[in-house]
Amino acid sequence: MFDYLIIGGGIVGLSTAWQLQQRKPDSSILLLEKEGELAAHQSGRNSGVLHAGIYYTPGSLKAQFCKAGVEATVEFCQKHDIPVEQCGKLIVASNDDEQERLLALYVRANDNGLDVELIDSKELHRREPNIVGTGAIFLRTTGITDYPAITREFAKQFVQLGGEVQLNSTVVNLKESAETVTATLANGNTVQAKYLVACGGLMADRLATMQGIDIDFQIIPFRGEYYQLPPDRNELVKYLIYPVPNPELPFLGIHLTRMIDGSVTVGPNALQGWKREGYGRLNADAADIWQMIRYSGFWHALRKNFRSGIREIRNSIWKRAYLKQIHKYCPSITLGDLLPYRTGVRAMAVMPDGELVDDFLVVESDRSLHVCNAPSPAATSAIPIGSYICDMVLKRP
Repeated sequence: MFDYLIIGGGIVGLSTAWQLQQRKPDSSILLLEKEGELAAHQSGRNSGVLHAGIYYTPGSLKAQFCKAGVEATVEFCQKHDIPVEQCGKLIVASNDDEQERLLALYVRANDNGLDVELIDSKELHRREPNIVGTGAIFLRTTGITDYPAITREFAKQFVQLGGEVQLNSTVVNLKESAETVTATLANGNTVQAKYLVACGGLMADRLATMQGIDIDFQIIPFRGEYYQLPPDRNELVKYLIYPVPNPELPFLGIHLTRMIDGSVTVGPNALQGWKREGYGRLNADAADIWQMIRYSGFWHALRKNFRSGIREIRNSIWKRAYLKQIHKYCPSITLGDLLPYRTGVRAMAVMPDGELVDDFLVVESDRSLHVCNAPSPAATSAIPIGSYICDMVLKRP
């Protein structure tokens, strides 16, 4: 019997466990992770970017958490000798329409209290000779780090405080009673706790329904395919280079990212996934597909985003189409520069009408709290998100 059980060994789950153990030092807390390592999915398969928070609606949880998350993450990394660099980021407009959206984004950045600078095409060329555009926004606080390393350090600190982490522990059933939640594992063992916190990421909806909680959304996976530049092209850019995002889509577009190890990645696109944890070139899972096609929200989302979906499929199949997106702002990259790199899968919570849930989504029962949607920039915001979850848990009687 534990006081608290946490499911999910990603960065949000470990941040929550670490902070909950600090606040309740005399409590017994167990964290279960189904994989053999931590940060195996979204936390370890992203761009590694420490986002400033320019894109998010002023006053939203995403905006608040992101701004606080940058400061907290940098401080945590410096304290525990985890590599972090606030190298800055340029959001580049490529035409008049994008320039107009760039100006609107600049206003939003100021509304969010960010340290930003609006520059023209000449200044853009001076700062980044290999990048072209009509103008750009420069964000000084955007950075890069190693999120798997941060997750592992959260786990280390959690265990040192008295917490317990158990890997290779897949939960196959959850049962809530008046006094406990019982988790049954794939190996037949059971774990009981007075309270459950589920940070299941790509499996968040399944954990909630497994417990009998009525939800009105479903997780739909989106694949993000990346490339990597050759080592001799690592000095191509000094900053992170992003296009102006399409306001109708929840994705930021194909960008150039300086990674913390010195390499440069290109991507990702945003492709409909047919397997929740499918990272290979060709991936499909019959159970995942069957669940999606029976859900009305999937078809509504498909209809609303049909054109962009076709474009993403084309970019995935035809490498030259992918390259064309990059050439809008970096014409010197060639097909031969696009080397293979790992794929990520992003969990998107979709409502029955096809709308994508844009902010954090939490559902609760008497003895549990399920984090059902922790969208980008969840990695950047992991520390304030974990604190927020702890606040909610500790308010319970």
